Amino acid sequence: MSDTTKQTAAAVAPEQTSSSEEREVLLKVEGLKKHFPIKKGILQRQVAAVKAVDGIDFEVRKGETLGVVGESGCGKSTMGRVITRLQDPTGGSIHFEGQDITRLNSAGMRPLRRDIQMIFQDPYGSLNPRHTIGSIVSAPFRLQGVEPEGGVKKEVQRLLELVGLSPEHFNRYPHEFSGGQRQRIGIARALALKPKLVVADEPVSALDVSIQAQVVNLMDDLQTELGLTYVIIAHDLSVVRHVSDRVAVMYLGKIVELADSTKLYESPMHPYTKALMSAVPVPDPKRRGTKSERILLKGDVPSPISPPSGCRFHTRCWKATEICRTTEPQLIELRPGQQVACHHPENFADQAPQDTVLLSAAKEAVELVGEAVLEKSAETVAAAEAEEAAAEAPVADAEAPVASEGTPDETPEAESGDQESTPK
Repeated sequence: MSDTTKQTAAAVAPEQTSSSEEREVLLKVEGLKKHFPIKKGILQRQVAAVKAVDGIDFEVRKGETLGVVGESGCGKSTMGRVITRLQDPTGGSIHFEGQDITRLNSAGMRPLRRDIQMIFQDPYGSLNPRHTIGSIVSAPFRLQGVEPEGGVKKEVQRLLELVGLSPEHFNRYPHEFSGGQRQRIGIARALALKPKLVVADEPVSALDVSIQAQVVNLMDDLQTELGLTYVIIAHDLSVVRHVSDRVAVMYLGKIVELADSTKLYESPMHPYTKALMSAVPVPDPKRRGTKSERILLKGDVPSPISPPSGCRFHTRCWKATEICRTTEPQLIELRPGQQVACHHPENFADQAPQDTVLLSAAKEAVELVGEAVLEKSAETVAAAEAEEAAAEAPVADAEAPVASEGTPDETPEAESGDQESTPK
């Protein structure tokens, strides 16, 4: 009986181990801050600080992809550089595989560089134009003192082939490649030492749309093949939705919502997230002429040097009340798998029902949103009516430019435009 029990335990053990590995936290960030000091005068005294990242908390589990989105200047790229320790944090803690790497020096971080790599936004600026592709991709092996099986050149050629390039490109220089190919070279360099965590800082924003899909699919395939964990920083919401398991929305150095990708896109809870989602165009010709739900936020993002008190979004939010100005909302889980920092969340019960008086900024934002929706709807209806009129009277429309007054230069353009609108 004891032998049978041992065999049964041995058979069950691998499944239990694999399931626990899937749930294991690879990266844990708590209260992370990064402030850049502003100094003035001869003595260079600090007079203020740019609060690029000002207290964020999140976890990344093994094998998953966390997407980070937000407006330019919200602190996404700074957060990526800090968690890879390319920049030192001002406060908070970063735990990688249970080890606190917050205060490690360069010598202490060197062994961890094999497990934490970064893909940079500019595929040309991150490559040395004086070095060949073979020298660039083989640099991690030289710096870490690693001798791969079969030699460095063979391994580099294998990596180039893995990311969709030819092994014959080994002796070429970065200027001989297109933008998409350069980004593939950067991906090959990041994957050289088989890392566990890859932070990609807007990896496709500098590429053409046709190339973006190829690079995104490549990263997805590599994650499945090599068991990678991604933190992808981007501003393209469609790309983030395609690749991410969970999405964190940042605003002015804070995470305002953290949720599963499907829940976030189908039912956003933070007003800022809802405004972001409304900006995504829907390529559906059946919606032509329907009322637009575009939300236009008033004003610009406040300065990170002196962010607003309370909720940092209250200066642009159409639901802001007095509690939003005085009390900072905490990032709490209101639904399973969906955390939000808001006193008056969308698609959920109000967390501060006693506060009903809107701030003056909120009243102006409500009026602005209403006017914008009405104007957009009116423009859409007018365009639809014009198309119907053009379709019903093609002959009259074709003759109209000839009879109209105008310069000779304007006549051919008008005729060509009417010919395009005439059904064949």
